Amino acid sequence: MYEHICGPGCNHGPATPEAEAEVREEFKVARRSFLRDALAVGGATVSAASLNVAMTPSAFAQSAAKPGSGLTSHYYIPASAGTVLWGYFSKSAKPVVEVESGDFVTIETLTHHANDDAERMIKGDPGAESVFHWDAKKKNVNRRGAGAMDAKVGAGGGEGVHICTGPVRIKGAEPGDILEVRIVDVATRPSANQAYKGRAFGSNAAAWWGFHYGDTITEPKKREVITIYEVDATGERNWARAVYNFKWTPQTDPFGVVHPTIDYPGVPVDHRTITKNENVLKNIRIPVRPHFGTMGVAPVEAEMVNSIPPNYTGGNIDNWRIGKGATVYYPVAVPGAMFSVGDPHASQGDSELCGTAIECSLTGTFQLILHKKNSLPGTPLAELKYPLLETQDEWLLHGFSYANYLAELGPNAQNDIYSKSSVDKALRDAYHKMRHFLMTTQGLGEDEAISLMSIAVDFGITQVVDGNWGVHAVVKKSIFPARGG
Repeated sequence: MYEHICGPGCNHGPATPEAEAEVREEFKVARRSFLRDALAVGGATVSAASLNVAMTPSAFAQSAAKPGSGLTSHYYIPASAGTVLWGYFSKSAKPVVEVESGDFVTIETLTHHANDDAERMIKGDPGAESVFHWDAKKKNVNRRGAGAMDAKVGAGGGEGVHICTGPVRIKGAEPGDILEVRIVDVATRPSANQAYKGRAFGSNAAAWWGFHYGDTITEPKKREVITIYEVDATGERNWARAVYNFKWTPQTDPFGVVHPTIDYPGVPVDHRTITKNENVLKNIRIPVRPHFGTMGVAPVEAEMVNSIPPNYTGGNIDNWRIGKGATVYYPVAVPGAMFSVGDPHASQGDSELCGTAIECSLTGTFQLILHKKNSLPGTPLAELKYPLLETQDEWLLHGFSYANYLAELGPNAQNDIYSKSSVDKALRDAYHKMRHFLMTTQGLGEDEAISLMSIAVDFGITQVVDGNWGVHAVVKKSIFPARGG
């Protein structure tokens, strides 16, 4: 989007196609190495230590990059019980790794819905088995959400549901800086069950938090329905197909707690209690557009922040455009930025109307570039106080019902946000942000910006299911040819 101005600590060179190709190849090698080492451990429950084998600079960076040398490091972070925060962002969580500006990080992400069909999405996968392991004696990742540890439904209360891999600390990042996150590549995580070799799977939940809930025409009016989808893990087929669906029935977790609704993440679904409908969405091809629903840096306003409502530091934005080739700019709020990513999706439509996307585990390769605040004046990144998405052809700004709900709604913000959101408020915020963007980056007057928004900017509903509802504003770069767009 913008030419990066190197600040103190920068050690990266240009992101050339050759460099990115080398990183992609490293990703493939690291993945094979990780699986080999993890499988050698054996056992149903793999230790976190055994899954951290690749969290050091790879051979690509063994020559120890120095500022200005044009060299970068490449880190690989597998998903394991020791590398994820389930359901929350935290400014003080222990980082899984610290990187320099310009470094590449390949990060495995798991869908929190994998236990909807453990045979397809967990069985035989050491990383997923590590994260989801839960029997009568032990739950590997006990806290799931930012709520109370003694919550009735389970530790953390499900006040936040996404499995977020990280955090990654960016060396030298301070409040007022901007973190640029380039999504270099995205790969689908294949099923490790040999019965489903070459395929990947995801789950869609039409759930109680969906916009549709209770507004249906068939009985029962209030029902939750899970649909399992199959995705081509090789990437050769760009569409998904439905495999079967089922109505959620009360599920008893390994600790003996009954879940009449989808009220806690990662509850194993006992398939003996459900009825599968296998002839659903017959001959319908769903376009696959892999992306990350939740990605961002830690807010400063609270020690532990629910992963569900998005905010000024990013988080659960749920925009399907945050995929391969996209770049997102985040305002840094805490030292180190504390970047995390999760909530991987195979596909989603604008609005995410019924509650979820096709929740499907993915692995992404990212380049993290720090823009120091003293380099921002006079650049288009000056005054950026919201997540800004750039694709090859467009800029997208994200409006929320509350631009910073944690600050605006007070001490009980993480609960109050769910009863105070509206599309009207989100549209108003998107308007304010696009007006700011056009006036500061393109030098337009307010009247010029308002006219342009009405005739050339598209406003769409990002999501209406995440507590802090979202509206995105899209402007095409091609309308600014004289400005280098």
